[in-house]
Amino acid sequence: MVSQEHGHSESGAPHSPQHLRVNSPSSNAGWANNDQQHPLGYAHVDIDPNPAQRGPPMQRFHSAPTRAEASSSIPGAFQTEAKPDGYSHASAKRPDSKIQFSDGENNDTFPEGSSPQLNNYRAWVNRRQAKNHRTSLRQRFNTVYQKLVVEGLLRQKPLPPSRDGRHVPLVVGGARRKHLIDERRGKRYISNSIRSSRYTIWSFVPKQLIFQFSKLANFYFLVIGIMQMIPGLSTTGTYTTIGPLLFFVAIAMAKEGYDDYRRYKLDKSENRSLAWILDPDGTVAKNRAIQKAKELAKKGKGKSSKKQADDGNEGAVTEMQEMGSLKNGEGPWAEVEWRDVRVGDIIRLRRDDPVPADTVLLHATGVNGIAYIETMALDGETNLKSKQACPLLAKRCDTIEKMMTCNATIVSEDPNVDLYNYEGRVVLDGETMPLTLNEVVYRGSTLRNTREATGLVVNTGEECKIRMNANKNVRAKAPRMQRFLNRIVLFLVLVLLCVTTGCTGGYYLWQGSYETHTSYLANAEVSFVEIWFGYIIMFNTLIPLSLYVSLEIIKVGQYILMHDVEMYDPETDTPLGINTTTILEDLGQVSYVFSDKTGTLTENKMRFRKISVAGSSWLHDLDVRRDKKEAELKTAAAESKGNELPFHRTPTMNMIAEEEEQSKTPTRFDRSLSRSLSGSSETWRSPAQPKQPQTEPNTMVLLDYIRTKPNTPFSRKAKQFLLCMALCHTCLPEVRENGEITFQAASPDELALVKAAQDMGYLLIDRPTQSIVLQVQNADGTQVKETYEVLDVIEFSSARKRMSIIIRLPDGRICIFCKGADNVILQRLKQSTLAMRAASEVERRASERRSMEADMVRRQRTSQSTPRNSMSLGFNQRQSFMRRVTSARKSTDLSRHSLSIGVPDEAGQRYPGSETRRPDDEDAFQTPRHSMVLSPSSPRLGGDDYFPEPHIDESVAANDVAIFERCFKHVNDYASEGLRTLLFAYRYLSEADYTAWKKIYREATTSLVDRQRLIEEAGELIEKNLDLAGATAIEDRLQEGVPETIEMLRRANVQVWMLTGDKRETAINIAHSARICKPYSEIFIIDVTLGDLQEKITSTLVDVGRGMIPHSVLVVDGQTLSVIEQDDTLRIMFFDLVVRVDSVVCCRAAPVQKANLVKCIRKTVPKSVTLAIGDGANDIAMIQASHVGVGISGREGLQASRVADFSIAQFRFLQRLLFVHGRWNYHRTGKYILATFWKEIVFYIVQGQFQRSTGYTGTSIYEQWNLTVFNVFFTSLPVILLGIFEKDFSAETLLAVPELYTYGQRNGGFNFKKYLGWMLMGLVETFLIYWLTYAHWIRLTYEQDNSLFPFGQLVYQTCIIIINIKILILELNHKIWVTFVGFSLSIIAWFVWNIIIAYAYPVYYDQYFVRRSFYETFGNTLSWWVTSVGIIVAITAFELGVTALRRIYVPSDTDLWQEIERLGQDSVRKVADEHMAAELGQVRAQVGDDPESPASEREREDTIKSEAAHDTRPVTGRSFG
Repeated sequence: MVSQEHGHSESGAPHSPQHLRVNSPSSNAGWANNDQQHPLGYAHVDIDPNPAQRGPPMQRFHSAPTRAEASSSIPGAFQTEAKPDGYSHASAKRPDSKIQFSDGENNDTFPEGSSPQLNNYRAWVNRRQAKNHRTSLRQRFNTVYQKLVVEGLLRQKPLPPSRDGRHVPLVVGGARRKHLIDERRGKRYISNSIRSSRYTIWSFVPKQLIFQFSKLANFYFLVIGIMQMIPGLSTTGTYTTIGPLLFFVAIAMAKEGYDDYRRYKLDKSENRSLAWILDPDGTVAKNRAIQKAKELAKKGKGKSSKKQADDGNEGAVTEMQEMGSLKNGEGPWAEVEWRDVRVGDIIRLRRDDPVPADTVLLHATGVNGIAYIETMALDGETNLKSKQACPLLAKRCDTIEKMMTCNATIVSEDPNVDLYNYEGRVVLDGETMPLTLNEVVYRGSTLRNTREATGLVVNTGEECKIRMNANKNVRAKAPRMQRFLNRIVLFLVLVLLCVTTGCTGGYYLWQGSYETHTSYLANAEVSFVEIWFGYIIMFNTLIPLSLYVSLEIIKVGQYILMHDVEMYDPETDTPLGINTTTILEDLGQVSYVFSDKTGTLTENKMRFRKISVAGSSWLHDLDVRRDKKEAELKTAAAESKGNELPFHRTPTMNMIAEEEEQSKTPTRFDRSLSRSLSGSSETWRSPAQPKQPQTEPNTMVLLDYIRTKPNTPFSRKAKQFLLCMALCHTCLPEVRENGEITFQAASPDELALVKAAQDMGYLLIDRPTQSIVLQVQNADGTQVKETYEVLDVIEFSSARKRMSIIIRLPDGRICIFCKGADNVILQRLKQSTLAMRAASEVERRASERRSMEADMVRRQRTSQSTPRNSMSLGFNQRQSFMRRVTSARKSTDLSRHSLSIGVPDEAGQRYPGSETRRPDDEDAFQTPRHSMVLSPSSPRLGGDDYFPEPHIDESVAANDVAIFERCFKHVNDYASEGLRTLLFAYRYLSEADYTAWKKIYREATTSLVDRQRLIEEAGELIEKNLDLAGATAIEDRLQEGVPETIEMLRRANVQVWMLTGDKRETAINIAHSARICKPYSEIFIIDVTLGDLQEKITSTLVDVGRGMIPHSVLVVDGQTLSVIEQDDTLRIMFFDLVVRVDSVVCCRAAPVQKANLVKCIRKTVPKSVTLAIGDGANDIAMIQASHVGVGISGREGLQASRVADFSIAQFRFLQRLLFVHGRWNYHRTGKYILATFWKEIVFYIVQGQFQRSTGYTGTSIYEQWNLTVFNVFFTSLPVILLGIFEKDFSAETLLAVPELYTYGQRNGGFNFKKYLGWMLMGLVETFLIYWLTYAHWIRLTYEQDNSLFPFGQLVYQTCIIIINIKILILELNHKIWVTFVGFSLSIIAWFVWNIIIAYAYPVYYDQYFVRRSFYETFGNTLSWWVTSVGIIVAITAFELGVTALRRIYVPSDTDLWQEIERLGQDSVRKVADEHMAAELGQVRAQVGDDPESPASEREREDTIKSEAAHDTRPVTGRSFG
């Protein structure tokens, strides 16, 4: 916002619809000039470059731990108290203010009197910059490794650049006869194979060994195992550690190898795709025949002589030629696998073929040699790109014969990552012409709308652009929990050393006080080395050897349970895919989601949705109704159980016309069915505002009005607008064999427009050269064909943001039709000044309303004491809280999932003032006749009695000011709903004007220098003084459940970033539709083309840092990112900014930039867990760079899902993947680790206590075979079952309360505090176990078995039973029959083991008397069993008591919600809604006079006319949003 009244700048210029800010250091107070316009119409408003002059900044309150961590490291940066009452959203313009950050130097200059906070921030930036310049130990190691090992030992030096690019001769079949040589390598160009697997046969073992022993516990046991193998040190055997360790490591390596083998198979499927290459010599066929002969010779099924092989070769060539020329018509073309495509090959592409390698276009069969290329998998853009062969090649390569005589050479740039630039040239017969991006087609693209194209391969395999953008040398991903686990292991190593030191010291004390005074111990002294290392080996099991192998077993179980039917997509038959089980627990800790747009959030299906014509807005929802009808038919067919049903199509106008001609009655169709097809527009809801009712009448009502009153001002303007839609495009119709007409369009938007024109009676049936043939319907119902001559087409470009077509109408008049972005068309209208004023007034009101909404949300948030991401309730509120939950009162609110309050709150509601409708929209349009459903031809309208006459004010249609104001308000509303808007305009031309312009345009199109610039200048000459025809709104359909999923992610404190290669305006529209942007969001655009980035970022930082913005979104483009990445200061400031805002939208981003953003967030917020999700090849680098990579499969191929860690069919499945299975896996893994360490403490610390009774000689209280089987037989099953089946909440609760997901983000399941708590409990319990047992043992008489073995067995049995009870009964929330079976098996196994060793143990005369002891001595003693039961009961009571006290006095969120969940899901939903209501408040907006009333509308019209009459400023295209 840029005004003190939340509405407009000093000049009265409007805002964008959603408080869009484009921070510019410019001080111009007037209208923004043309090059400062946002493409969608968002004006780049001047913002004060010195935020210190705008009031004290405030550090924004972040409830997210990751954001707080990122911000808290800044000393004093923007940390002042908020002053809501005195705060103004205005940015006072002070052109004399200046902020400069240098690259770490001390000459930074600030304006006089700048705030201490900004000085502190400047100092912090400099310190961060200096810190980044330091070389870390890892960087030094990598540098040394690169020089000595990679470059020195392996001789893999970086490739030098070529002298003049790579020279690729255009020789037909030359590359098949002999491989071309890469001058940089001095050998062949690399093959066209790609590899996304992480290992090769040679690198797997060394890389995996490094990865496995980077786990600190594995390395620790490796050291222990080596020590054990030293003779004389170990008292527990020689290979008892190293053997199991190598076995466990081998299992883990085998699992990783299997995961990578699956990636290899997916790579193999792509490498073996087929392509056609030009091979007139039959080299491919010869090679195949020779290979086949060799295979037959090896099998002994054929002769091996060279002569016979040659004979077979000739036969094969003849057969291939016959197949090519006679059967398939391929002639000299040969089919090869992609991996066999070489640099220099000439390839042929057919419609819808993917491009196998980077190719220079030689020829295309499209009009004027144009090939239409879809690059969605490369850059995310949905529009097709037109590629055209270089004129020097196009005429010489249109036939094979000409290509054979074409002696051309392509000079191509060296392979690089830049997708948006290409430099090369073609040399032919001494003539040279440049090659640009317009002549090159990259791998990953697809040929569309073009029958055939040929090209010359210049880059293959890993040197293709898309593969250069993928991450190289991808490392195996390690879970975040492993880093903390390594710290725990280090801590336990210190504990082990302390215990060892204590026991060693105890031995020397005992030696001085007892051993030296005892005669039978003379000369029995043990050396320090033996004592020290003996204790280390004895207590090494404090870190369990089975920790990682049991964890691998657990992850296999979690892997099986994650195959949830709720994440299965029946439409594409795609279940959840899991490519790695290493990082399952990371799914429960995600704090950043980086999402692609095209194919991930959207379906890439454009649907025409709304129009604004002559001041009225209309909803077009025939597609929704047709889809609904088809779904009903499918459901009915499925329910018929095989009974044959007649096929019913959606009624079309042709069907209706035929039936009405037969019956001559308008009551042919049922009236209720008619209402369901045309009338009140309740079939479609805006994804961005689902609670907002759609009150616009249906376009069928519009057509009926035009039919009944064809000569009114409104009808004439509506027909003109429909004609604009039907003519202003470049679509080509195609008639299929069944007579159905389909369209080939350069963009999905144009296709949606043409189909909408078809629905409304203007069917494009043919487009011969320089003409368009439409089939329209007269008022009497007859269908006629009209031919419109196409004089010129000024095509769309990203710079122009519009396209125009000049048409000679059937009556001989010449008219130019123009469509484009709103801000571009606005300044080219005939009454542009009037239009600007109307737009300004509309935007002022919209901005005031949204400012009020944003301020209300901010006040509601700041008035609450509970952070947004916490559902916790204090102890003082617990009793009343639970009373409310357990109330027996039946509430009708139990089933609601969101709040119903009037502000645009967190639950997606709208402020009442924003629902005020236009007078023309307030009428309840009754459903008209069923016969209004339109056909692929034209509308046939029936009787009037089924269509109540709509309330259309004809006086508005004749009032330009009213039309402008209403149209701009409609466009504003459409943009808020996330729809893509276009304005249509037209102008009739005289013959003289057109003839004069045509000369200029012809010169521009034939110029060889600056052709594009001249064409744009020529277009400017004729695209002016236009009349506004209307506006359209197109919905880029989101995948099912996308807005709801993103809203749930936001509630779960997960930041969602959208990274796309598409243009800015499209990205912002989708951000609104997907609810990444809220209706009250403030959007900050960072654009390098608009001035100093440091000033803009600093200004934005101050605005966001105040904490006064309820929801902020940052928009940045790839070009700006490139500049930021090259400057350390900008990079530090930028990433400090992005961790403060709520969401980020990055447009025009290259794949490498997407990956770099993910890496920088990982570095800036090191405690965060990032997730990247995408579906195309351009998302691979981002997926590989993130902690968790998710690929969308089943729609646009398997490029992303092949390399991703997980693959799902739809974005909405992230809900269950993260909130349900992610949280479960994190909770299970954390609890498994805690339980594993706890049981080791309970069991082995007894050994240390026992040493006091043995003179610290290292004697074990447990028999050695019991020690061996402790983890294997008796305690491994409990922790494994806990790690597989534990559930702290049901899936329904986790989905109903996404805030519970913050449990993993805050490390609630496994942290040092919780670890210490478990260990403290273990220490207390091990002391109780030992001393209670010792108290029993010390009182035994000589008549009873008081030897060491019964004592150890009593402790052993007590520990085993307590471990099983605690893990499988006390700690396990989700108890099922499997866990009870596991508990029983563990206990039974213990008693069976006692019987086995009692009989099988040999008779040894040592300290352990095992043989028959269990059933002959201590097993028959009642006191032994009573002591065991008593200790077990005491420990269990102690556990229950501690748990009860903790839940009563310090309950956690989990404890409270588990209590609520036990009352049922209705209680869960009720409490969640009540908590959200308490947090957001029930504040209602106080709405004053209706700003849309007719009286106020007339006043505004008078004001606009008056201002426009006295306005002498030049019109510069100010956008209205």
